[in-house]
Amino acid sequence: MNIRRATTADRAVLHELYGEFFTEFPPPAYLPDTLESELREIDEHLERPGHVAVLAEDDAGPTGFALARMRGQGYVSDLYVRPPGRRQGIAKALLAETAAALRESGATHLTLNVDVANNVARTVYRRLGFQEDSLNLVVELDALAGRLQGPTRGSSFGSIHVQTDDRAAVERAVATFLPRLGTSGGTAVSEVRNGWVAVYDELCDREPSLLRRLARELSDRMGAVVLSIGLEDGAVVRYVLFDRGRVADEYASLPEYQGPLPPGDVIAMRANPTVAARLTGADPGRVRAAAPMAASPGELPPPLELLERVAAALGIEGAGHGYKPV
Repeated sequence: MNIRRATTADRAVLHELYGEFFTEFPPPAYLPDTLESELREIDEHLERPGHVAVLAEDDAGPTGFALARMRGQGYVSDLYVRPPGRRQGIAKALLAETAAALRESGATHLTLNVDVANNVARTVYRRLGFQEDSLNLVVELDALAGRLQGPTRGSSFGSIHVQTDDRAAVERAVATFLPRLGTSGGTAVSEVRNGWVAVYDELCDREPSLLRRLARELSDRMGAVVLSIGLEDGAVVRYVLFDRGRVADEYASLPEYQGPLPPGDVIAMRANPTVAARLTGADPGRVRAAAPMAASPGELPPPLELLERVAAALGIEGAGHGYKPV
């Protein structure tokens, strides 16, 4: 194996290798990069001071390359090895020669970017001592605008839905429990809608834990299926299905929004379409599709839209808002 610094005589070889690299690992769709613009950058690496191009060759010919330049410190912009040459130490050899060239230019540190999904490369770099220094984030501007216009962080609201046609019974049960729970704001009980009676309470809007407690009490008292559902902190869509006072199913769109949880707790917050279907009559496939989980809000639809999708999948009306004074 021969590792050497490339010269202008290697321009065609580097263009060929980069074409393969571009095809196998195309840039994200949101970047305007084209193969032609990338090839022009290769020419710069061959001609401009402070730029480095390194070529790997074996008996069969060129097998990989690395491109780097001084950008405050040493920065590796591209590193590629053809598939037949992988897992043979070629990438490390290219990196070693690149580091030596950058050191000659005065670099004391080396930086590079790697795709989050490229677990193999990330593992290799970690083994070589690379540490995460920053994180690049991306979002579509239209999606961002929709979220910025939605609920603000810190805003919460929710509603309770009792599976019954007896609105008067719900009113009596609510009147029994709310004083005990310490609520002093407004409360509203809806007419029967699609086999459910909704309860809205001003204090429960601000305290999601109180909303769930009231839902549990109503389910236990009435021996009914009861759903608490709402938006927490302007970001997390959560529902809890109670059956005779016991939690039957729970869902949170961002289970680790408040911090890391044990894996088992995260799994427990994934909607169970089978249970939801049994208790609400919903279509399991529709529930599964409407209730995704993610690690960050940017991976999900806008929270209000998601809340309405989940409620619709469960056959619930009136879940898109909290207490409204009459």
